[in-house]
Amino acid sequence: MVCFMNINEPYLKERFKRNTVIKSIGIEGQQRLFEKKVLIAGAGGLGSGVIANLVSAGVGSVGIIDSDTVDLSNLNRQFIHSETSISKSKAESAYEWIKKYSPKTNVDIFKTRINPDVDTNLFQNYDLVIDCFDSYRSKFTLNKICVKSYLPLIHGGVEEFYGQVLTIIPEKSSCLSCLFENPEINTKKTIGVISPAVSVISSIQSVEAVKFLLGNNDLLIDTLLSYDGIKQEFRKINLSRKGSCTACDI
Repeated sequence: MVCFMNINEPYLKERFKRNTVIKSIGIEGQQRLFEKKVLIAGAGGLGSGVIANLVSAGVGSVGIIDSDTVDLSNLNRQFIHSETSISKSKAESAYEWIKKYSPKTNVDIFKTRINPDVDTNLFQNYDLVIDCFDSYRSKFTLNKICVKSYLPLIHGGVEEFYGQVLTIIPEKSSCLSCLFENPEINTKKTIGVISPAVSVISSIQSVEAVKFLLGNNDLLIDTLLSYDGIKQEFRKINLSRKGSCTACDI
């Protein structure tokens, strides 16, 4: 993927002016965001927020993995899709949204189901992966792929009014499997979720992503950020790598 975005172009300089006046970003940081590549795993609720936030921030290239299609029941939280997108591939619908909102953004889509046998070569061109899956099985499979491929991963999860975020740097930090050794994976259970809670978690994931891409090391590494939307409380839980971790294998 080639970056066709240059901050010296008047259109882009004006579009991202409110970014470049931030001292920790500036002109140089914005150009750096233009040149970065992020793979977003899942174009549903969390994916909608992350896609919108990162494209708005000026990340120049995004990849989207999603094998699902848009369903009417998705629309309570998946705002980049619409009723006209029902039965359409979520990856294709997301592509259309991005190209309408930000035509200069590079977009690749992969209508692939994540499983242990997936071709990991599709991950190799990216600087960062963001976990926006709503399936436990897919989340833990993605975690293992990223750890084994030494790819930084930002995990996010949400259920009802609650959510969590964790940034994973392979070989340097704990991963999702360090936190949950034997997760209960129930692929048939329908989990309730409210859109504002999804927006909170996807926004935190997006801020983590922007910081990482800019080289800011003040990240949620070895720190699970837990959100309780009922009490409007955040809690940080310190983590550490486990020698028995099935993903880290240390």
